Amino acid sequence: MTLPVSLQEIEYQVCQRCVIDTTVPGHNFDENGVCAYCHLHDKLEQQFPLNAQGQAILNSSIEKIKKTGKDNKYDCVLGISGGRDSIFSLYMARKVWGLRPIAVHFNDGFGNPVAGENMKKATDKLGIELRTITSDWRESKDLRIAFLKASTPDFGTPTDIGIATALYSVAYKENVKYIFIGQSFRTEGIAPLEWNFLDGKYVKEIHKLYGKTPLRPWTPEDPGFNLGFKEMFFYTVLNGIKTVPLLYYYNYIRSEAEKLIKEELDWVYPGAHYFDDLYQSLMAYVMRTKFNIDRRIYNYSALVRSGQMTREEALGRIKEVYVIEDEKVINLCIKRLGLAREEFDSFMAITPKTFRDYKTSYDLMKFLKWPIKICSKLNILPASAYDKYFTCV
Repeated sequence: MTLPVSLQEIEYQVCQRCVIDTTVPGHNFDENGVCAYCHLHDKLEQQFPLNAQGQAILNSSIEKIKKTGKDNKYDCVLGISGGRDSIFSLYMARKVWGLRPIAVHFNDGFGNPVAGENMKKATDKLGIELRTITSDWRESKDLRIAFLKASTPDFGTPTDIGIATALYSVAYKENVKYIFIGQSFRTEGIAPLEWNFLDGKYVKEIHKLYGKTPLRPWTPEDPGFNLGFKEMFFYTVLNGIKTVPLLYYYNYIRSEAEKLIKEELDWVYPGAHYFDDLYQSLMAYVMRTKFNIDRRIYNYSALVRSGQMTREEALGRIKEVYVIEDEKVINLCIKRLGLAREEFDSFMAITPKTFRDYKTSYDLMKFLKWPIKICSKLNILPASAYDKYFTCV
């Protein structure tokens, strides 16, 4: 069984450049006290430059999307949640780059009403279709409880898988070949593998061990929570669906983006980053109190590296409990899962584990390391896929 490393067993250290510390798996400080995530950031800066070369690549990608989808109703699929990043991406796609996206939202039962209004206002003002893919609540609730029983910090994985399958299924149904990923490594960072392990086989293993509600079988247009190697091969290789991180080539400044979408789309701040999904309140609480994890560390570190937050400000913020941890919302989430507080607390008392304690596809991923790297470069897989699974581990 894999247990989180106790801070009493190692010398506590914080990166000299960002705020990644020894609680973060894969920190791997060099002789100057700089973490592996900073070195990865520098590599990505060279790979996705913001200079004339990067602009040319961005323009070429946009033209390729338009050309490929010229005979379709839509030329790309864009996932939205109602948060800052996705709404800004939607605005850029339509108003600035002239794309014809279909906006896809995955509803897993815990949406923030403020974020819901943001999505409606943005798509109405931009003249974009909003298609909501709603999960089977029985499956979704069962998987959430199963992951709490599994006692791993990546218990948001089923929703992440659901979001991915929603995007791929709509792309397949509408014959769209590009999925626009509205994220940037300069503002979001890359989550440590132990904190966010995305693997369809892993989800099925947890479900087999702890789930009670049968999962629907996979179909291309209704994949549910099924997204393993076979399904990815179908969508990406057989049907040629690619993911494009257009914001990687754009100087995305969050404060400027927020000002723009407030003025142009009447966007309202949901209350915190990630708070477009109310379940994130419960996640933040569990990760902090049970696993000694604060996801803001890698988010803020990305902002520090890109000059959008000072290191001192980031260090100060992570000393305080994240505002997203609202006791009323936490209790609401527990109630929505159909759990008594005592039962939830019993899950909290289970010894912490990681994905490494369960059957997953990770050994196969390691065997396919170089093909995955090539697929990441060709946008067959998300651009960060290789680095997430093999660089900072």
